Amino acid sequence: MPQDHSNITPAEPDRHCARCPRLVAFRRANHKLYPDFYNGAVSSFGDKNARLLVLGLAPGLQGANKTGRPFTGDFSGVLLFDRARDAANVTTQETSNCRPYLLARLDALPRLRVIFALGKVAHDAALKTFGLKLAAYKFAHKAVHELPNGLTLVDSYHCSRYNVNTGRLTEDMFMEALRAAKQELA
Repeated sequence: MPQDHSNITPAEPDRHCARCPRLVAFRRANHKLYPDFYNGAVSSFGDKNARLLVLGLAPGLQGANKTGRPFTGDFSGVLLFDRARDAANVTTQETSNCRPYLLARLDALPRLRVIFALGKVAHDAALKTFGLKLAAYKFAHKAVHELPNGLTLVDSYHCSRYNVNTGRLTEDMFMEALRAAKQELA
């Protein structure tokens, strides 16, 4: 299990987080174009006793950037939430900048057993968060990785409209990965 980082970093970034200059500029430009959008760092949500964490990165312009809630308002949320009930361009530095928030979020979930990574960026971020070598845990859709800290990492292609429209990810494929994550909770 993760170490307690809650006294160092809050589990969520401030809406006006300035750790990533490129994203700050992006949000400022979007605020001019879309003054009614949230245009800020978005916080996670869910039950503090959750045993599964959905990890995805890079909020969509018409999704989380608009609504202020992850996977809400764009296609990825439609697939994720509809199917979960039934069963982006992120730089390395920006991912590293958010790592303290991920660590704090992990610490705030005492019953966590499974991380469901949406895409290779989320997969890599999870591994780097725990100081694990990427080469030892290859990303593949529906791959299940037992981690040395007792958690399980389950991979899925990201449920973006692009991946679905190109056929890289089908609804059946997504459900297979989600079932693999659910099986790890049994």
